Amino acid sequence: MKVGLLAGGLGTRLAEETESKPKPMVEVGGQPILWHIMRHYYHYGLQDFVIALGYKAEVIKKYMVDYCSLNSNLTINLRSGRVDMHGGDNKPDWNVELIETGLHTNTGGRIKRLIPYMNNETFMLTWGDGVSDLNLRDLLAFHRSHGKLATMTVVRPPSRFGLPTLDGDQVVEFSEKPQTEEGWINGAFFVLEPGVFDYIEGDDTQWEKGPLEGLAADGQLMAYRYDGFWQCMDTLRDKRRLQKLWDGGNPPWKIWEEEKDASVSYGTSRLYRNGHDAPALISRS
Repeated sequence: MKVGLLAGGLGTRLAEETESKPKPMVEVGGQPILWHIMRHYYHYGLQDFVIALGYKAEVIKKYMVDYCSLNSNLTINLRSGRVDMHGGDNKPDWNVELIETGLHTNTGGRIKRLIPYMNNETFMLTWGDGVSDLNLRDLLAFHRSHGKLATMTVVRPPSRFGLPTLDGDQVVEFSEKPQTEEGWINGAFFVLEPGVFDYIEGDDTQWEKGPLEGLAADGQLMAYRYDGFWQCMDTLRDKRRLQKLWDGGNPPWKIWEEEKDASVSYGTSRLYRNGHDAPALISRS
């Protein structure tokens, strides 16, 4: 099963960071947020990524090309130019396809341009700017259970402001909590069938408009409600919040470290491809 990642937007609300790099390459904890997202999927055995590029695509390409050499020991023969990589424990088993989808292509158009790379089968999709501790195995099981074309994870939006709890005029608690009174929003963790491509007209199509509206009208869009941790990195404030959580030593989305024993059970876990009995890539011991 492949994972599509949209990484081509301009990131204008993070202009302080995105003048020289695309938003998915803005770092949290010394690694691009794109890396954090890919580690999340890889934790559940998903290793085939298709990244839709646009703004400053060369930065993502260079990062991926250099990743192995920067995380390996190197033996270099200066006369011949030969470089041998060896050692290094920080190289995940990822297959990454980097696809140019246009500088000004809208979200729906970027998704449609990924058609040739998705093998005409069920795939996952998310944006390159949000992290969560969402259990992807549960998400896929929900998608399989209803048989519709699309599953959209919906989440409670984190508050933009601290929420005080008052006792008279005294603040007895102050924290940032989900805005439960404002309902659910699109959390951008999707499971999709190839039929969704028929709902996208072209490069100018915004995924959140025509396609999702059309899928909903046809009864083909289901919501997976998730009230665990979720945070997008839309503004500099969001980036600072994620960095603060990382610096605290136990960031909620770093499930690949929290669940070290979980990989032992992956051998008996299966994500099934649509219409097939064979397990998709999930086991990793």
